[in-house]
Amino acid sequence: MDRGEQGLLRTDPVPEEGEDVVATIGATETLSEEEQEELRRELAKVEEEIQTLSQVLAAKEKHLAEIKRKLGINSLQELKQNIAKGWQDVTATSAYKKTSETLSQAGQKASAAFSSVGSVITKKLEDVKNSPTFKSFEEKVENLKSKVGGTKPAGGDFGEVLNSTANASATAPEPLPEQTQASP
Repeated sequence: MDRGEQGLLRTDPVPEEGEDVVATIGATETLSEEEQEELRRELAKVEEEIQTLSQVLAAKEKHLAEIKRKLGINSLQELKQNIAKGWQDVTATSAYKKTSETLSQAGQKASAAFSSVGSVITKKLEDVKNSPTFKSFEEKVENLKSKVGGTKPAGGDFGEVLNSTANASATAPEPLPEQTQASP
């Protein structure tokens, strides 16, 4: 079959967007002088359009900068606006929402865990306070307080005993027996 008979069954590759048309032409096909000249004119035209668009863009950017200057918009303000807009865009994403929700749930679970740990510690401290060993220690401290010269009778809670013992020793410093014997 020759090319004319193939019609729609032609298998030559179709150039993709941005692909060099000349590079896709097979080695067996050659461009005529007329086709080459047409492509050169089209190339020059596209390059000229690109140049014009670049100049227009530069002029628009200059005009934009002038408007911003007149409005008092500086780079720092623009940066703040861009960051705020970017953050707003981030917080609107489903990934951020899912992450935020997960972290919130984790925080609630951690809070509940810390609360449980606090309850366990409180119970353990109460158990220690009610233990026979602690009661014995508390009695010894109360006895010591009464011997030191406390005005209150033995009793009260442990905190009161410690506070009154500390106050009594701070207000009435008595010389130790060794100090009185060592003085000439």
